[in-house]
Amino acid sequence: GFCAHGIAGAGGIGKVMAEWIVAGEPTMDLWHMDIRRFAQAYESPKFTLARIKENYEAYYDIHYPGEERETMRPHNTSPIYEWHKANRAVFGEKFAWERVNYYQRSDDNEALRPQDWAGHHWNPNVVVEHHTTRSAAGIFDESSFAKIRIHGSRAGEFLNYVAANDVVRGENRAVYTQLLNSRGGIEADVTITAIAPDNYLLITGTASARHDLTWLRKIAAEKKFTNLSIDDVTHDFAVFGIWGPKAREIMSTICDIDLSHKAFPFARSLPAKIAGIEVRMTRITYVGELGWEIYVSTKVPGVPMKVWETMINAGKPHGAIACGYRAIETLRLEKGYRAWGVEISTETTPFEAGLGFAVSLTKPDFIGKRSLVEKSEPRRTLVALTFDDITRVPFGKEPIRKNDRIVGQIKSGGQGFTINKAIGYAYLPTEVAIDGDSIEVEFFGTWVPARISRHSLYDPQNERVRM
Repeated sequence: GFCAHGIAGAGGIGKVMAEWIVAGEPTMDLWHMDIRRFAQAYESPKFTLARIKENYEAYYDIHYPGEERETMRPHNTSPIYEWHKANRAVFGEKFAWERVNYYQRSDDNEALRPQDWAGHHWNPNVVVEHHTTRSAAGIFDESSFAKIRIHGSRAGEFLNYVAANDVVRGENRAVYTQLLNSRGGIEADVTITAIAPDNYLLITGTASARHDLTWLRKIAAEKKFTNLSIDDVTHDFAVFGIWGPKAREIMSTICDIDLSHKAFPFARSLPAKIAGIEVRMTRITYVGELGWEIYVSTKVPGVPMKVWETMINAGKPHGAIACGYRAIETLRLEKGYRAWGVEISTETTPFEAGLGFAVSLTKPDFIGKRSLVEKSEPRRTLVALTFDDITRVPFGKEPIRKNDRIVGQIKSGGQGFTINKAIGYAYLPTEVAIDGDSIEVEFFGTWVPARISRHSLYDPQNERVRM
């Protein structure tokens, strides 16, 4: 139910429900009201009632960015959860998954704490993890990332229909792509790896698991793709990421295959062994550094822990450390990688979001192609805004003006510890989105100057990713 909101929003709710029925999909971004945003844990009355009580008790509290819920935790945990606890991890929760935010090591770097609301749940250890990833290597537990297996004789044909990019490029290739709706809006932001000609692994965000799974199954049923299985295999694999300039040097000491750029180029995925254990290594990144994601089967207890500890021990002589998701957030913002539900959504197209490189208009057909062709010259563009004061951090919805005219609002924000600037992302009218121009953003009644950038703020030529 909607409680009082059902009365206040009845007209709008009725309108969008009718449109959804007629069009077969929402005609606007309704993710904040979508039942699929809830994890399976909410099917438990005990879990749901505890969360309802907690939310009701905190209804009139001041809610700062980065706030965490406390009841019914932990629920889903990584196979190496106990290692994290033993090593002073500070946990957050997403989609009922217990995840490492950061590790408690030091209280230095307080001078970088953001002003106002953005600094309330800030922690200086994120700075340490950010810089270590850029200078040596960070080792991350990403086991919560959702994993969907698509297999069957028409798997490649199906994925090429639902994905904007060409994903059928041969075995052991990983392809970054978006899944679009009929309007060209982004329904999902994913990586698809061809394990075999009829077997693909799709990786998406932790909180997107149910949304993306139901979207894929819906399209498969509507378009009658038979002999096709679409399964959630998130719990079947632990996933560990290692990124940084020393990642290759570290992994070469424990891995049985050649990790040189020539033998293992970017966007490849290969079977390998670490400490005698079979794994799959995919050369991809979400932080803007050289590195790999390592997929380890969870079928045999203790195996993921052995791989993790082998990686940690191999990294120590090189200065590598375990890092958490808050460091991933600062690293990906600095690099300019998008996040679904934050900078991109069902109402934004790849061309507006600067993701045209992940669209293959030469394919015969895919969902949203017709709309994309019509909208290939976008009227708005996603840009980065930088602030010289790194403590002046936007966190979303701050208004933006140019020549005393409101031209947009902040979608996301954070700190770039490598470039030593605060960062915001926003969609601006294309005629306003001029690289290098100045613009103003309002922080609690004060207009603060910012600089527009239409390219990556860190390593714009991708030299570090492809080294």
